[in-house]
Amino acid sequence: MHNDQNRFPQRTRLTPQAGSYSPGESATLPAVSVVMPVLNEERHLAESVACVLDQEYPGGFELVLAIGPSKDRTEAIARELAAADSRVTVVPNPTGQIASAMNAAVRTARHEIITRIDAHSMLPDGYLRTAVRALLETGAADVGGWMAAEGVTPFQQAVAWAMTSSFGMGAAANHTGGDPGPADTVYLGVYRRSEIEKVGGYDETMLIAEDWELNYRIRAAGGLIWFTPDLKVTYRPRATLRALATQQFRYGRWRRVVARRHPETVSPRYLAAPVVTALSAAGLLLGVAGLIGAVTGAPAPVPYLTFGFVVPAGYLAGVTAVAAVFARDTPAGVRVRVPAVLAAMHTCWGAGYLTSPRRLAGHPDAPVGLTRTGPKHRR
Repeated sequence: MHNDQNRFPQRTRLTPQAGSYSPGESATLPAVSVVMPVLNEERHLAESVACVLDQEYPGGFELVLAIGPSKDRTEAIARELAAADSRVTVVPNPTGQIASAMNAAVRTARHEIITRIDAHSMLPDGYLRTAVRALLETGAADVGGWMAAEGVTPFQQAVAWAMTSSFGMGAAANHTGGDPGPADTVYLGVYRRSEIEKVGGYDETMLIAEDWELNYRIRAAGGLIWFTPDLKVTYRPRATLRALATQQFRYGRWRRVVARRHPETVSPRYLAAPVVTALSAAGLLLGVAGLIGAVTGAPAPVPYLTFGFVVPAGYLAGVTAVAAVFARDTPAGVRVRVPAVLAAMHTCWGAGYLTSPRRLAGHPDAPVGLTRTGPKHRR
């Protein structure tokens, strides 16, 4: 990756050496560029931006909003926010995709530490200070925390419970929390700019899981990804079952793309949902075939295929039991929605993984990443 000092001569190298950093020397904290990809976020954008601008951070920061072609007032709101505060800059993201938004924002950003924020995320007080200190103390390439999902409606609260439970998203620390230490990936992320540039930036052929894939390449290049539970970021979950199902289906499809590109990353945790989905679908089909056979008087053993219903029925009983036992401290209106939420998360993610077409992986020579003059190509 070329050094962007030539493109932005006004920059200075602001990042202190990790070994010389002392937590008491707040004046040495470097300036930060906070970057936010934004698309159709009329409802949440102003609140998310306010959470960033309210940060008390002695090193100073800017906020770069990469705005996609939104169908609501998102762009107008973004420009109003930029007009009201000189720390806010708006850049276009014609594709509307997160990876291209991040590359556009990184190219525009002026500082050496890049903090990714989502328009659905509400930064807690002290986030920047805590994150940058952890970055300097650990010498990591990327430091991040966990997605502390919090809902407003009973359905959102059920989704939040599932997202922060090992029964919903598995035991990944970036969803459920845990002890500080090395991780495969983290939520959002506070990066050393040089580490993003070293691996060529975000892969713009990845429409989902772009952060996971970037962190994988950083780790493969010898960089450290560090999880700290102190970086707890509020996230607003999807508000309807349909929106949740669509989100999880897309996640599953693109996680399969990562698995095809980097097969060494496949783990039992990622295979659990596809296996459960495949078994439940097979059991349902066998059960329907057996039921039809029983009604039409088909000879044995066709009617016995109705026992296939045991598989999906057992799964539904399992998620219902999880809700009854492990979500018992939630309000009744939330608890009764948990089984449907878990089923949607598991089966839609699994179905997306199983049906992910190979064309999603893109051509190996497709333009990805960023350079001083344009996209970078795979080698």
